[in-house]
Amino acid sequence: MAAPRAQPSLRARALRFLAQREHSRPELRRKLARHEADAELVESVLDGLERAGLLSPARFAESLVHRRQARYGNRRIAQELATHDLDPETVASQMAALQDSEVARARAAWARRFGALPQDAADRARQSRFLSGRGFSAAAIRAVLHGAIDDEDE
Repeated sequence: MAAPRAQPSLRARALRFLAQREHSRPELRRKLARHEADAELVESVLDGLERAGLLSPARFAESLVHRRQARYGNRRIAQELATHDLDPETVASQMAALQDSEVARARAAWARRFGALPQDAADRARQSRFLSGRGFSAAAIRAVLHGAIDDEDE
């Protein structure tokens, strides 16, 4: 009969989570709390990971933006960043970097989903709702749908 496997330490669990992808501190705290009832121990492990540079709010924000930017608009990404208790400067810097590319990202999401210009008002409303649901701004939606019509007229 095989010997029972030893449970990994809290730090080892945290490192395994961080090896898979970047995590925010609250997210990693929640995952580790399932395995350890002592909140002070969990906080000390998280503090040690931050001191070692293995847990970084800036790196997490950059990673989240990179994963989401192809599919979602600035509003949706900002909302998701806000749920992770990041400092406002980190969020603002990430959002500033996204601002210039929102129309191009909205156009790419629109092209992947529809690829054809709206034929009537109902179709235009459906396409607009899709982009709005993805978190794109009204200005980006107008630019995509009006730009698509302008491209057709040329």
